[in-house]
Amino acid sequence: MKMKQQHIFFVSCLFLLPFALFAQQSVQNIRGTVHDAASGTPLAYATVALKNTALPTGAITDSLGHFIFKDIPVGRYDIEVSYMGYNPVIIPEILLTSAKEAVLDISLQENLTKLGEVVVRPTVNKSQPMNKMALSSARMLSVEEASRFAGGFDDPARLAATFAGVNTNLGDNGIVVRGNAPKFLQWRLEDVEIPNPNHFAEVAGFGGGGLTALSSQVLGNSDFFTGAFPAEYGNALSGVFDLKLRTGNNERMENTAQIGTIGIDLASEGPLKKGGQASYLFNYRYSDLGLVSDFGMKYQDLSFKLNFPTKRAGTFSVWGMGWLDHFKEDAEMNKEKWEYTDDRERFDTKIYSGAMGAAHRISLGNSAYWKTTLAATANRIDTHTEQMDDQLQLQPSHIIKKTNWNFVLSSYINKRFGAKHTNRTGINVTGLKYDMLLKNADPVSTPLQTISDEDGASALLSAYTNSSFNLSDKWTFNVGLHGQYFALNQHYSIEPRAGVRYNASSDQSVSLSYGLHSRMELLNYYFTRNETGELINKDLDFTRAHHLVLSYDWNIGNNYHLRVEPYVQFLYDVPVIPDSSFSFLNLKDKWFVREKLENTGKGFNYGIDLTFEKFMSQGYYYMLTGSLFNARYKGGDHIWRDTRYNRNFLVNFLIGKEWMVGRSKQNMFSANINVASQGGERYSPVDEQATQVRPDKEVQYDESKAFSKQLPVAFIAHFTISYKINRKRIAHEFAIKMLNATFYEEYMGHSYNFKTHKIDKVYEGINVPNISYKIGF
Repeated sequence: MKMKQQHIFFVSCLFLLPFALFAQQSVQNIRGTVHDAASGTPLAYATVALKNTALPTGAITDSLGHFIFKDIPVGRYDIEVSYMGYNPVIIPEILLTSAKEAVLDISLQENLTKLGEVVVRPTVNKSQPMNKMALSSARMLSVEEASRFAGGFDDPARLAATFAGVNTNLGDNGIVVRGNAPKFLQWRLEDVEIPNPNHFAEVAGFGGGGLTALSSQVLGNSDFFTGAFPAEYGNALSGVFDLKLRTGNNERMENTAQIGTIGIDLASEGPLKKGGQASYLFNYRYSDLGLVSDFGMKYQDLSFKLNFPTKRAGTFSVWGMGWLDHFKEDAEMNKEKWEYTDDRERFDTKIYSGAMGAAHRISLGNSAYWKTTLAATANRIDTHTEQMDDQLQLQPSHIIKKTNWNFVLSSYINKRFGAKHTNRTGINVTGLKYDMLLKNADPVSTPLQTISDEDGASALLSAYTNSSFNLSDKWTFNVGLHGQYFALNQHYSIEPRAGVRYNASSDQSVSLSYGLHSRMELLNYYFTRNETGELINKDLDFTRAHHLVLSYDWNIGNNYHLRVEPYVQFLYDVPVIPDSSFSFLNLKDKWFVREKLENTGKGFNYGIDLTFEKFMSQGYYYMLTGSLFNARYKGGDHIWRDTRYNRNFLVNFLIGKEWMVGRSKQNMFSANINVASQGGERYSPVDEQATQVRPDKEVQYDESKAFSKQLPVAFIAHFTISYKINRKRIAHEFAIKMLNATFYEEYMGHSYNFKTHKIDKVYEGINVPNISYKIGF
């Protein structure tokens, strides 16, 4: 405890450090590249105008599409970009600090309107995804939002929880999309599916973890999809988080160092060679949560990207990320202090994960480009759990030793056939190598039984094609097809995708999107063995879902945006246990499935999502999101019930304000708050009689009434307060970030109380303060 107090005191003292610096106007550069959205070809002589300035400031791109504004006073700016024959856009909310250049990558879409017909007004691109093939249920997540929004904790997964139709828990940031289990979400990095990139992934629940292992320091603008996604995305059922790493500054070195109550964060970027075009970017983080909480958790992660542009051979890049986690807790040796089973358990969990790839992108004339990525991903979980008996002897409870290696080839060609037709066609080849050992004692004190013990290799193959047709300035039609094949059991899936958008006016549009989607299960379930050693689930098929989304968008001026999306999802071929309420739609943390599964389960989700947002302007922003929904499932007993994740409603309200202060108005004080309310989590009633007869008193539930109970409505708030000091080529930031400022206690399940001999609901109040100091130079 003393060590924790010393650590917090040391970081807090940073706020009292005097700065013997004189006031002067701090300036920085804004530069970037403008290119065609479909082909990636640079657009020479495009007009770039800098807004929010006392005097109008403009620039023209050079032959390579580059532009630069030099020595701009620090602050926030909007940039308007226009080019003859293309739709103009406004890039809002660019935060310029003294320590970092703002480097932008701007794409323009060709305009079908003939010259002189109408005046084309610029649109704010923040409300649209980066992937132009998506017409509904998609949103761009910006780098700036990831560091600004309260409750985000520089974590993209927690930031996504502020979007309509999305929620996470406090202790487990598994992303629930429209009532679907977190394990149905696909994580992608640089066009490659990667393992769940959360620290302590799969420990508290499949698809979740503690914090994402990718810092906002290296994150580029990325897309988040909540339904009916384009044909290039396969092996995903509920949504896709398509993450991108930004490219490092290739003209000057920039460094960032941060220390806080939860750990350290170091980042650097710059040119690999002075005067060259190649650049590097890396970020390292280390945290020991034991310094600020009772959790004995330690983690560290590293991310990097190397970028090598060439004159004629295209652009080569090498990227990667890796993370290490360790969570250990010993059993209480004093029997008098045993209250719950956790008190007498000893567990040790180590997780090693990572992804690394090399990519090549080359232009094929002025209308197409070809991108190919070779990558490898790895994930190893090593968990040993033991339980102390009444004689203070440790008895094995379970063992999970699982290693997965994936070797990936991803390649596609993006081709523009004139102004009206763009096509993307590609393949993904994933080699699956596995080595797993799962053992479980049920109940504890009985011999460990082997659930899975396999090693070998298989493959997941997929191909897709997706076309976007701009039929006129009012009508856009997208159509695509995705197919995938699982070599382990020779199952395949053919999945049509389609969407249409009607632009009723320059600021209002209506879209309708459809997609058939599927996802394979974790490999250990295919290798379940029964008591006689027979493989009983190797023939499991994909879980599939039809998505249908209607979307209405209204850009109210340049600063406001309204989106309303009603949707329907029908899930089928869901793995269930015959004559049971069990379904993989509710699967959270059940590793040990010994029963035979069959693909006869179903699910039905429907609801409406609403987003009303004011973009950052006049020093403040806000976003209100709400969702009303219903998520139902039918298990192996053919009875329809609420799913575990059917909270029925979600409401999020974010608001933030910035003040430019100081004699030269170059420092910034900001305050951000996120207030959320959501329906209570669902759970099954306890079977007290079945629990009492078990020697280990592991709580048993009445599965005939699965998820018929619901907890009270949850109310949670987070806030962030920061103060940025800009000086010549150096910037300081002091921040206080509070996760769960309302001290909401989250339901963790039921547990038998050995003192009262009753079964208690167990709650845990996860409250994480992060007091930090960051310097950029």
